[in-house]
Amino acid sequence: MEKKMKALLDTITFLVFLFFDFVDVVLCVAYKLLDELFEAKPFPCYCGKKLETKELSETLFWRKNVFRGMGFLSFGRKTCEAVKKRDDGNRGELVNRWSDCGCGSCVSWMKKSNQKLHVVVKEFPQVNSEDGPREEATTENVIFLHGFLSSSSYWTHSVFKYLSEPLNHQIYRYFAVDLLGFGKSPKPNDCLYTLNDHVEMIHKSVISAYELSSFHLVAHSMGCNIALALAAKYPKFVKSVTLVAPPYFCDSNDETSSSIALNTVAKKTLWPPLAFGKSVMSWYEHVGRFFCFLICKNHTTWEWIFKLFTQTRELNFMVVDLARHTHHSAWHSMHNVICGGSKFTDDYVGILINAKVKVWVIHGDQDLTVPLDCSNNLKMKFPQLKLIIVQNVDHGTVIFHRKKDFVKSLQHIWATS
Repeated sequence: MEKKMKALLDTITFLVFLFFDFVDVVLCVAYKLLDELFEAKPFPCYCGKKLETKELSETLFWRKNVFRGMGFLSFGRKTCEAVKKRDDGNRGELVNRWSDCGCGSCVSWMKKSNQKLHVVVKEFPQVNSEDGPREEATTENVIFLHGFLSSSSYWTHSVFKYLSEPLNHQIYRYFAVDLLGFGKSPKPNDCLYTLNDHVEMIHKSVISAYELSSFHLVAHSMGCNIALALAAKYPKFVKSVTLVAPPYFCDSNDETSSSIALNTVAKKTLWPPLAFGKSVMSWYEHVGRFFCFLICKNHTTWEWIFKLFTQTRELNFMVVDLARHTHHSAWHSMHNVICGGSKFTDDYVGILINAKVKVWVIHGDQDLTVPLDCSNNLKMKFPQLKLIIVQNVDHGTVIFHRKKDFVKSLQHIWATS
């Protein structure tokens, strides 16, 4: 009986995603026509040939579609030529896509020639002793990077509330960043949201803007890949790196780390609903753009509706953050950072270990989004890492259900680094 139920579920799953294969091909053609109608130089999709470059993830190109593979609606493929046709003129166009939100925050990238990320800074004033100012005090900087579909609010609504000025003659400055394409940060449509794009914007908006000569890094989920890339680029600046639920995926004989990442983080499944939505949005470029058109383009309207029905002035930041992005920024960050970034993890960690940078990993044993095996495998590959496994918490509650303990762990890491 159990085998029959499993076979039935597998059949239903196959048919559902077969339907999405068909819809995605149809939307490919529809969007091409609409883009040519409303945009001067449409941004091509990834239904065409693969572009050989280390910057882009393989998962953008090899996502198989039954109908496209068998030549059904083959004329749609002509409308989605290879990414190599994206010339410099196209990438320089400052035009908001017709399917994206046009609110002030979402189009800020079009109005500012010197774009910078939105950064929330918390700094404790220098405390004076009885003998006068504490001149011997040193400043420690900490940069916080959030995960996918989140923002700096992830940190300001959690650990920032419990941070106090540590002792030992040190003054701490905390920087919570809205990553490129999320929250209140710019969301340019001429960007591919690669690891390097994220790293350059963090350097420009935080390290250079605030003249940081040293700093600690704390990152969650997708932010871990960006933190490792940033730390590996500036190992002499970094004093410690704390990774919370890092998406680390080893290579196997028949799969690349990128494909393993996509099949693990966004496995095609019907249950639970959140996992189903994640798989649809990660595997189907055009279906995902359709839902972003309905939700993200109208996020201010949806926020107003939720406030009206809930009779509250402020919505939960997690609800707000879910729609504070464009399809372009979320799609490319998912594939180029979470999936494609996996293939660089070993190199980045190796650089940090050689530079004697302390790397700590914190992971919940009930995490279904990024399995605990990710951190266990990372620890096996690099025994020098410090791994803390927290019992009875998942991907989010590893921080939110233990905020004070998490802050104590951070302060211990910073003090010992």
